[in-house]
Amino acid sequence: MTPTELRLDPSKSRLTVSWEDGRTVEFTAEYLRVHSPSAEVKGHGPGQETLQVNKEDVTIAAIEPVGHYAVKLVYDDGHNTGLYSWTYLRELGERQAENWQRYLDRLEAEGYARKNAE
Repeated sequence: MTPTELRLDPSKSRLTVSWEDGRTVEFTAEYLRVHSPSAEVKGHGPGQETLQVNKEDVTIAAIEPVGHYAVKLVYDDGHNTGLYSWTYLRELGERQAENWQRYLDRLEAEGYARKNAE
């Protein structure tokens, strides 16, 4: 499924994705950054993920289209690798609550406290 619109808010801290089926999902830049599909974040296999910390204030500096299947998000912290395919973006939206909780649980287990705790 292909998005019909990607809209970055003026603060560049939220990205809204609208889909062909009428579903709209809002992502924080932090959520997208800590779930980047890049090898730097995901590693090269299960168990090789790198926990991303101190990303509460990250913003999206640019959105670059990649063919008709993905976008590359460029963040103001310099991270600019990893392609967000439409399939991966859709999955991030559908599993946002559980992904976010898992991330918060990992931070807590590692002893990190978010600056802007929700």
